[in-house]
Amino acid sequence: MTSRFAQVMFTPDVQLHQERHGSRGAYARTADAAAPVPDRIGPGEAAFIAARDSFYLATVGATGWPYIQHRGGPPGFLRVLDEHTLGFADFRGNRQYITRGNLDHDDRVALFLMDYANRTRLKLIGRARADESPEVVERLSIPGHHAKVERALLIDVEAYDWNCRQHIPQLFPRDAVEQAIGALRDRIAELEQENARLRGQ
Repeated sequence: MTSRFAQVMFTPDVQLHQERHGSRGAYARTADAAAPVPDRIGPGEAAFIAARDSFYLATVGATGWPYIQHRGGPPGFLRVLDEHTLGFADFRGNRQYITRGNLDHDDRVALFLMDYANRTRLKLIGRARADESPEVVERLSIPGHHAKVERALLIDVEAYDWNCRQHIPQLFPRDAVEQAIGALRDRIAELEQENARLRGQ
């Protein structure tokens, strides 16, 4: 956990529960370890983000209710534009525009990125803004991808946290499983042919 993530997320109410359960001391040291400046996206974070084909995006509406929406696309559609900024092409979905409307009320967002195969997750918080300028939309569009791009979303990252792997189920993408099964089938066929040849001898 970065110091900035602790500084933002550990509100007085959170700290009260940390005190009650005995974890406040360690977390206080984390929060006090650095000046309150936004985190920088490092090479490890950038590589992890570039490999993702989906993430969850949380916003808060004018009524105070949180809202979480899934965003998906080809691997790397969520891009690191610089050490403080992420961007992605916002594809047309069900046209409810809840996330888009929420951002007009409050630009604060949280992103949850999962790698189930390796049981790894990355949480980011920041401020998001829509950009419909043709040059930015074109920069973030995915060549050859069929989805219609309605706008670009840019996120100024405030902080992030690599979460522990405890309780993450290990799941694998279907194409990776099919590839592994295909290789096993090919090997079985080779062994069956070899067995048939040896029987013939």
